[in-house]
Amino acid sequence: MNEQIKQIAIRLKGLRESLNLSVEAMAAQCNKPSGVVELYESGDVDIPMSYLFDVSQHLGVDTSTLISGDEPRMKNYFLTRYGKGVSVERTKAYKYQALASGFKNPKAEPFEVTVEPNDNPIYLNSHAGQEFNYVLEGRLQLRIHNKDLFLDTGDCIYFDSSCPHGMKALDGKPVKFLAIIL
Repeated sequence: MNEQIKQIAIRLKGLRESLNLSVEAMAAQCNKPSGVVELYESGDVDIPMSYLFDVSQHLGVDTSTLISGDEPRMKNYFLTRYGKGVSVERTKAYKYQALASGFKNPKAEPFEVTVEPNDNPIYLNSHAGQEFNYVLEGRLQLRIHNKDLFLDTGDCIYFDSSCPHGMKALDGKPVKFLAIIL
């Protein structure tokens, strides 16, 4: 597994331990089996963004802190220059770039997401809240609530992110979209 995932795993475990939470208590809070929490904390597997969102909501930590290890400090505004957002490449298929990582206590989490084309089935995940996706370039297949939707450049969708959902790049080309998680 890549070094970024290992560092996120270390932060997850350290946060849980600093709050004196057992693996079982953490699993209960995030509605995951204990074995899954231990696996995510091992750094040996990909950690879904949905799990990072759940941890951040339940433990009161910014998602960007879990990703980068840096505490946000800005209260009035935070500027992210093109291509300079805090980046995490969870797998070769998904790359997330946090666009407001330095803003303290954000009400929404904006990301630029790049999905590389592959032949794997769509992986579904869910997390609390709502999500807005706006396709910046490419074509995207979005599976949500057992329905396949196809979005072209300029299309957008707003949905209940507690419904299982997943994305896939189409036409053998990467797709880039803005994802705002509320």
